Amino acid sequence: MTAIDDIPISKGQAGEGDTLNPVTGAEKSWGWFAIFNIWANDIQSLFGYSLVASLFISYGVSGWTAFAALIVAGLMVMFLVNISGAAGERYGIPYPVLARASMGTAGAKLPAILRATVAVFWYGVQVYFASTALALLIRSVTGATGGETLLGLTGIDWFSFVLVWVFHILIFWRGMGWVETFLNIAGPFVYVVMIGLVIVLWQRSDGQLLQAAQTIFANPDATWGSEISGFIAIVGTMVAYFAAVMINFSDFSRYAKDRKAMLLGNLAGLPFNMILFSALALLTTAGAAVVFGEEIINPTEIVEKTDSVLLAIIAAITFFAATVGINLVANFIPAVNGIANLAPSKISFRMAGLVTSGFALVIGALWTSFISQFGIGGFVNTLGATLAPLYGIMVVDYYLIRKGNLDLADLYDLKGGAYHYGNGWNDAAVLAFGIAAVFSVATVWVPVLAALSGYAWLLGAGLGGAIYYALLRRKEA
Repeated sequence: MTAIDDIPISKGQAGEGDTLNPVTGAEKSWGWFAIFNIWANDIQSLFGYSLVASLFISYGVSGWTAFAALIVAGLMVMFLVNISGAAGERYGIPYPVLARASMGTAGAKLPAILRATVAVFWYGVQVYFASTALALLIRSVTGATGGETLLGLTGIDWFSFVLVWVFHILIFWRGMGWVETFLNIAGPFVYVVMIGLVIVLWQRSDGQLLQAAQTIFANPDATWGSEISGFIAIVGTMVAYFAAVMINFSDFSRYAKDRKAMLLGNLAGLPFNMILFSALALLTTAGAAVVFGEEIINPTEIVEKTDSVLLAIIAAITFFAATVGINLVANFIPAVNGIANLAPSKISFRMAGLVTSGFALVIGALWTSFISQFGIGGFVNTLGATLAPLYGIMVVDYYLIRKGNLDLADLYDLKGGAYHYGNGWNDAAVLAFGIAAVFSVATVWVPVLAALSGYAWLLGAGLGGAIYYALLRRKEA
């Protein structure tokens, strides 16, 4: 096993040419709080709020069942990311490099670019959504409407979009240290404002907020059948929600100070954030039901109905911070690493970031006028389902085949070495990947398998790992 410092590659300055190189020494600076805030930012999106709020309404379960399912899902995701992040923490390597051990030095480019494609798409969309928060802020302060539209966006919308796009560039241009700082500020800030929104709704509901929450929480219409099926569905939904980050968690765990920081950050970050965020979403939804007479699961609608300029300003800043936070965690970093892996010696962190931002500019600008009109969901879900088996293959390869030992020099030797497999592709991994991916994708498109779509990721990951292990054992026999 080769020590990190013995790898024959040149280390550049932060953000310059060291995108995929192992993180070592002082670079491994993330404590448990930084890991905690990865999950805080990943959960605290507008979509995440709407998703969690809907769980108490749409699944026919009581609040206790919903909370139990959320806790179980949080613990399950925590267990899975501790497994997938172990190699990143130990060796300081990102997801595309870890994938080389099982898929081959060339074969790893396929899953890396698929993950990057999903990330780039959502990065562009989230840049647009973050710009709507800034546009809300500008309108609240100035009272302006924005005038004529171009591609579905007013002048204020375009100004906000370009400004947010540039803001993302400024953050990543300064390196991962600035990304960590932003996440550490945004996570707690969003919670402070959400608690403030609950207090406002409490005051306007004349103290009836808790009673409304208890009504939603109790759900007298729930039956044993709906409780059991709802519990399973919620667990499956939340695991699927974090599926992409589970695959590439080594992109973040590589910056952890040590294994203890990663484990503690995941323990505090997943179950705790899940419970706190869910509780605030429940209280906010209940307060809106009392004050406005309807159960609103979109927080922007709640803010608009309050007719408060001050609250609109605060909410706009909050939505902006939350959206940028999840964009950096779930989309930007995996996109940059996946793009850099196409030509590691030529594409630096900043160059990959600019490529990602370039695509984001096009995707975000066309979102309202073109892309959102088409069935993009099936495309993105298909790519996500395709990636699922890779988790199982990587875990089986790292723990069962290699017993947790990797040769770093060979991981970075793209023309030979143990992970080149003769032609750069590990045939057993590619075959297992293909078979399991076909099954995962089928759950998205084949009606008879639609009932399994919520569990496609777990089933695909398990199937990919099992087939890979069986093929290797057969080859050894």
